[in-house]
Amino acid sequence: MRNLLLRIKRGKTIKRLYKLAFILVGKLPAKKNVVVFESFLGKQYSCNPRAIYEYMKRNHPEYEMYWSIDPRYSNIFKDKGLNTLPRFSIPWLFKMARAKYWVSNSRLPLWIPKPARTVYLQTWHGTPLKRLAADMDEVHMPGTDTEKYKRNFLNESSRWDYLISPNRYSSEIFARAFGFNKNMIESGYPRNDYLHNHDDAETIAEIKKRLNLPKDKQVILYAPTWRDNEFYSVGKYKFNLKLDLDKMQKELGNDYIVLLRMHYLIAENLDLNDYSGFAYDVSHHTDISELYLISDLLITDYSSVFFDYANLKRPMIFYVYDIENYRDSLRGFYFDFEEQAPGPLVKTTEEVIHHVRNKDLFNQSDFDSFYEKFCYLESGQSSKRVVEEVFQPNRKN
Repeated sequence: MRNLLLRIKRGKTIKRLYKLAFILVGKLPAKKNVVVFESFLGKQYSCNPRAIYEYMKRNHPEYEMYWSIDPRYSNIFKDKGLNTLPRFSIPWLFKMARAKYWVSNSRLPLWIPKPARTVYLQTWHGTPLKRLAADMDEVHMPGTDTEKYKRNFLNESSRWDYLISPNRYSSEIFARAFGFNKNMIESGYPRNDYLHNHDDAETIAEIKKRLNLPKDKQVILYAPTWRDNEFYSVGKYKFNLKLDLDKMQKELGNDYIVLLRMHYLIAENLDLNDYSGFAYDVSHHTDISELYLISDLLITDYSSVFFDYANLKRPMIFYVYDIENYRDSLRGFYFDFEEQAPGPLVKTTEEVIHHVRNKDLFNQSDFDSFYEKFCYLESGQSSKRVVEEVFQPNRKN
């Protein structure tokens, strides 16, 4: 016990010293052309930060750009030609503290002080269906409670200088739920530029070949969200795969394969050894946009992936076996999901199989209304809009 207390005390001392060093370095003049990107706590090279980075690399090479990475996931960033900084390392401290721009799609640690002259672009990572931050009645996440979670979230969002929104619907929610009253960029999501600019047979064939997938079978992508209350303790999360892969393989295996994209908190627990040639674990694939492109059908639940997938105008099935509990007790929804979801809602694997075979998965007029509300800004130009708003080359700052 004494040794444990000493380690805890030592860890707190190191954190205080690191924070002090960050503050001191942060008082030096900013390096105006330096940008530090981070995606999902440094665990991925993906999402809106990746799209913005790749647009800037092509169009604005005058910027010196770095990726903040979790060293445990360093293999993901290899061979991509990126300048990487191990999170919380000494090089990371000096670059972060003096960078003019931070670009992230999730929260940065509150104990990292933001220098006054740093521009923090928060891209976020989804169109909201589930209630967010200050709009949540109760928080069921490990290591926190409702009051603490909301307080910390609002403290973090107060540091953002810009926030990307995919549509007017999201802008209204973000402003309230995040307590955000600075620069909202209503641009569409940069990550969806890829879907509009690469939806062609050649690209799809190349991705399938790279993933070693069969050419003669249709692709189902299963991408569920994580349930906030499914955990044992901080860092230890429960895993419940409710979709019956045995039954799906038996009924659909001749014509289909299934790609499983699990939430990063539980992806490590997925074992598909019994489903070789039918089910593939793509949880750690670099970017989900490629998986959207090669999929003929999406199965999801309450994950915001369906807002992005809708850009492709392909069918979707919503496997919502726990919708009453999720809707009424866990998170709650911002709109009538059961009425407006762009595809059928089902509760059993048998129903999933039925709709896969049926293929009559949505009413076209209802889907068009959904598309016009949530996807109307996205045409392959969102990254450009964001860069022109935030970075504006040649401006003095």
